[in-house]
Amino acid sequence: MQTFTDKAVNIIKQIPPGKVMTYGQVAAAAGSPRAARQVTRILHSMSSKHNLPWHRIVNKQGEIALKDEGARTFQIEKLQEEGVELDRSNLIDLARFRFNFSD
Repeated sequence: MQTFTDKAVNIIKQIPPGKVMTYGQVAAAAGSPRAARQVTRILHSMSSKHNLPWHRIVNKQGEIALKDEGARTFQIEKLQEEGVELDRSNLIDLARFRFNFSD
């Protein structure tokens, strides 16, 4: 049986270029809808080890959640390179760019 962490890592790996998922969406798909903060921990501690496309995870409003300006700019640039568009407020249209994971 897979742990929540294993499931979340697997889901994050499957987000294709040009698409995003929210922290809560990953948590729900991994079987624990209230574990969005756990997804944050997984991204922080396991992105390098598992080569996760961490830049494809945004908050439920479609915003970049990172506060560090350098990391924030890097995430925006990576998303734009993949064709994800951000509006003037740096919001992503989730209706257009959200990846809907299905097992």
